[in-house]
Amino acid sequence: MKILYYECFAGISGDMNLGAMVDIGIKPEYLVTELKKLGIKGYELKIFKDQRKGISGTKVDVEIEAGNNKSSHDNSKHVHRNLKNIKTIINDSKLNDNIKNISLKIFKKVAEAESVIHNKDINEIFFHEVGAIDSIVDIVGAAICIDYLKPDKIYSSTVELGGGFVNCEHGTLPVPAPASVEILKGAPVRKGTVQYEAATPTGSAILASCVDEFTDKIDFIIEKTGYGIGSKDGDIPNVLRLYLGKSTIKESVEKDSSLIIECNIDDMNPEFYDYIINSLFDAGAKDVYITPIIMKKSRPAAKLSVLCNKGSEMLIENILFTETSSIGLRKYSVEKIMLERKIESVNTKYGEVKIKSAFYKDKIIKSKPEYEDCIKIAKKENIPIKEVYNLVEKLLSEKDGRIKKQSKI
Repeated sequence: MKILYYECFAGISGDMNLGAMVDIGIKPEYLVTELKKLGIKGYELKIFKDQRKGISGTKVDVEIEAGNNKSSHDNSKHVHRNLKNIKTIINDSKLNDNIKNISLKIFKKVAEAESVIHNKDINEIFFHEVGAIDSIVDIVGAAICIDYLKPDKIYSSTVELGGGFVNCEHGTLPVPAPASVEILKGAPVRKGTVQYEAATPTGSAILASCVDEFTDKIDFIIEKTGYGIGSKDGDIPNVLRLYLGKSTIKESVEKDSSLIIECNIDDMNPEFYDYIINSLFDAGAKDVYITPIIMKKSRPAAKLSVLCNKGSEMLIENILFTETSSIGLRKYSVEKIMLERKIESVNTKYGEVKIKSAFYKDKIIKSKPEYEDCIKIAKKENIPIKEVYNLVEKLLSEKDGRIKKQSKI
């Protein structure tokens, strides 16, 4: 199992993350080529070796050309974009779907935090620093790197927040900035090791959106390390350390601790459920389901249950309280036991289809095509979706069900 581990003893920012990713093995030319698919102009990516306190690593700077919006680290005026603007930029790009999904998940995490801080609807929130070109590059660049590495699990250490004060669009704010605090709710943090903003909203959102578990325990074989150089200088090295490794324990199943958050609803328009369910998934829910129940006075009702990690707990609660008619929640810890999973692909005469396979005791025991890939082909080719499934299943049945790259049929 491939593991990516963030060691945030000096915090994390978007540029530190990109530097560490390049330092650990992402080729600069690959990152630059993929970022061009965004269609954003007016910047240049500067990638070079640098040091902090004797530790050598990679520094990544996004230099904004004259006449374009200022850097997010500059206190000058910025181009303000809302979540809809960001979605349009990303969805209209030529990036692959996984990169788009990761990028939008990170931006949505920032928007949700800002909506809580400013007491506004998420669609009314305009990004300031995070809407600037360099922060867009930092966030989409993070998604590009994660998609390239394809780790099975992403972990992070306790996050250093920093101390003192920071100047931003809203004025002088205490460190950590309110957005960083809101984004990192549920994650282990510490404060005051350095007197500057160590964990920025962009860096915090990358962790909150992509990390599977926060732990200071390193229990894997280290294969590579990378150091991302920050822009600050203090008593400790302003670097972000990344590890690439593999699990020391080979198990047939994965075990993980999660939460179930649920509520009973008997007085809400059922048309709202679809919107609420999608919002919960966007907020980080792993599963959402509705169970018909009978409440007091024999009233028919629904139990809405949400499976999530602790890092998404506050966002899930906020949606349940604000979007449903419920005035109370229940939550309890559960242990998830999951088969090892792997996503590969097969080529058909209609195009590529992703396949999700489950393994038990090193043997593949079940496979299924991704529904979204099949439905896209069915619509494009104007054929029944079952025809696409039958074609893929024929490929999967060959060679004892082992998934292999095959020629088009």
